[in-house]
Order: sequence, then structure tokens, then C-alpha cells
Amino acid sequence: MATYRDSKCRLCRREGAKLFLKGDRCYTGKCAFERRPVAPGAHGAGRKKVSEYGLQLREKQKTKRIYGVQEGQFRKYYEMADRMKGITGENMLSLLERRLDNVIYRMGIGASRAQARQLVNHAHFSVNGRTVNVPSYIVKAGDVIAVKENRKKDKYFEQIKTMKVGNMPKWLEFDPEKLEGKILALPAREDIDSQIAEHMIVELYSK
Repeated sequence: MATYRDSKCRLCRREGAKLFLKGDRCYTGKCAFERRPVAPGAHGAGRKKVSEYGLQLREKQKTKRIYGVQEGQFRKYYEMADRMKGITGENMLSLLERRLDNVIYRMGIGASRAQARQLVNHAHFSVNGRTVNVPSYIVKAGDVIAVKENRKKDKYFEQIKTMKVGNMPKWLEFDPEKLEGKILALPAREDIDSQIAEHMIVELYSK
């Protein structure tokens, strides 16, 4: 996957929304979007009215940036969702939420999806007892995700053991002491708190 090397805060400003790409910093006064909530560039504060296509495109770009996926992979999620039963947009968001890197982030093990992706890449986790180092791995209901035994004494995971479980999505559970979590159910639309208008993405791809 191509790596974005510019400031991540510019992405939030470009999309006009906080995408929470930098973990804890996004919740402090240092957040660039809080200090300057306009698009980057000399003319960012005076952009003209956006067309319907432009709005749909921005919604797609925003969603890609939230989950950290590139265009080809994102298109595959849409095509998979379109073949599934149910509402295509909701299916697509469910698939994105079920990515292993996102699940690690949602469990609170990673401060951001980017950090969670790095942890998965470095083979710190097992799914149902089997090592998985692919961030795009799609989890299923009933899957057990755990930090591997030979990694549990790492300083980073020792700190995780002492953390308090925050607002965990109801489709997940995580035990900090055991460094183990479980997929209780597949995420429904009401379980996904990201401010995404998925119907606009479906309309864009349906043209």
C-alpha cells in the first residue's frame, strides 16, 4: 500500500472533519483542525460551492482516509458489499470495521488505526490461535483475538494491561488483563460511530 508522508492533520482539514488519525493528539488543543478548521492551501478558506459529484467524491475520500485504505482496495470492499445481502453501504462499512487493524484500534490497543496497523504488521496478534500479520484480514463473529504469548511482556502491552476499558463497541469485548478480545457479533450500522454518509459513496460508484 502506498504510504502518505505529508501531515495527517492536512487530511482532516481537507475533509472538513476530524478523522482522528493521530490518536490522543486529536483530543487535545494541539489538534490542527481545532486551530484552523479550513482546507489547506492559500485559498482554503474561500472555496466555492461544491457540486453533487464533488460531495460524493469527498465522502469517499474521507472514508478511505479514516480507515487507511487505498482506492483499489476500497473499490473491492464496495464490490464485495454489493454482492452481499442487505444494504450495500452498510455492508461496506461493516467490512471496513471488521478489518483486523480497525478491530485492534476499536479495542483500544492502538491509539490510532495507523498504530494498530503497524502492530498487526509486526505479528503481535493471533486470531483463533493462529498468527495473523495482515491488517486487512476480515474477522468473523466468534473470532478470538489475542496478543501472542511471546509478546505479552513487551513494555507496550504491559501498559495496556493497566488501562481502563472505555466505550467499547457492543459487538466487541476485550480483557486488558488477558490481552484478549472477542468478536461478539458483526457490527451493525448503529454500532459504527464514524460520521460517514455511505449512501453518497454508493451513488458515486453506481454511476
